Amino acid sequence: MTLPFSQSCENNKQFILNVIERHFNAPGKLIEIAGGTGQHAEFFAAALPHLQWQSTDIPSNVDFLNQRLLAANLPSALQFDVTQERFEHPQVDYVFSANSLHIMPATAVVEFFRHMKTLLKKEGMLCVYGPFKYAGNFTSPSNANFDLWLKGNNPLSGIRDFETVCELATQAGLELLEDNAMPANNQLLVWKKTC
Repeated sequence: MTLPFSQSCENNKQFILNVIERHFNAPGKLIEIAGGTGQHAEFFAAALPHLQWQSTDIPSNVDFLNQRLLAANLPSALQFDVTQERFEHPQVDYVFSANSLHIMPATAVVEFFRHMKTLLKKEGMLCVYGPFKYAGNFTSPSNANFDLWLKGNNPLSGIRDFETVCELATQAGLELLEDNAMPANNQLLVWKKTC
């Protein structure tokens, strides 16, 4: 059976690991939001065995995601759409999400951070990977073209403003610790829950 695969996941997973291993460093429970193909879960769970890695995705993608998770002997993905009112799950120490905020509608980005108020423990860590704009400007011509492509597929999607995302995080009780430049004009943002 051919497992779900994304070349971009394959390209970025080691670079992401180099950052998250510094922050997801103590034993604990982790929720991955928008697990996609499962490649990140498979790679990071093996590299960080002290974590209890639990992937989630929107209901329509869970069966697709589970193909790789089950092959890697990881827990089946949970259904979680950030636009749902509540996510009935115990608080976790860590949350990770890659290539999600620019895919979901802007209103869902607001809901993503709203869930951090209840999902993430105090002192918990959130790491988010993907492209961002700064002061309304794209970091590269390729990101500007990517934004056009995203909006062509779904007018509600698009590369998010760093400042807007950080304000939403602040409202959720998160403090920005790092903004890491990554390959392919992406960033890895690291927050800590302070309250």
